[in-house]
Order: sequence, then C-alpha cells, then structure tokens
Amino acid sequence: METITKETIRRKNDTFRKTFVGGKVLMTQGVQYAPSLTKIISTVKSFEDFNEGNDPYAEHDFGKFVIDGTPYFFKIDYYDDKYEYFKEDGNRVMTIMRSDEY
Repeated sequence: METITKETIRRKNDTFRKTFVGGKVLMTQGVQYAPSLTKIISTVKSFEDFNEGNDPYAEHDFGKFVIDGTPYFFKIDYYDDKYEYFKEDGNRVMTIMRSDEY
C-alpha cells in the first residue's frame, strides 16, 4: 500500500488534471456552454501556476485563470467510494467553473 504523502497526492492530482483520467470531471453550465470550452480545458490541463496563495498545502488541487477576460477556476476534492464524504486521497472529483458561479 502506498504511503499518503503530499508528494503522492500532488502527483496523483497532476496526473488526473493533465489527463482527466483517474476521477470524475464536473463542469458548470458556464463552462460547458462557454465559446472557449476547448481553451478552458487546455488551460486546466496545462496549468502550472501553483503558489502559496492558491496551493498552500502543495497538493496542486486548485487553480485560477482568465480566458478572454472571464475568470475560471478548478478544484479537486477527495471522496469516499460512495462519493458522499471526504476521504483523504480518496476518489478525485474536479470541478471546473466560472468564478461568478461559485
């Protein structure tokens, strides 16, 4: 069994974010129907601007960016097998949304 470390979580989050494999990806309507959907997805997958302000635990589980003047963000959360409760390093769910949809 793999030990849960920040490095393990960060690696899993990066792999999931870059490939959309290994979890569930949810997009709000503001993202799904955005004219720049392809650019939004590409930006999430290539995002590397992690810093203390948006990544205080060094897990690469949050990012904020702007496309064509509209701010967006993504957040990765961890759930148990029933997707009901938090579970450290559990099943990943990434939500991508416009900032004004929060």
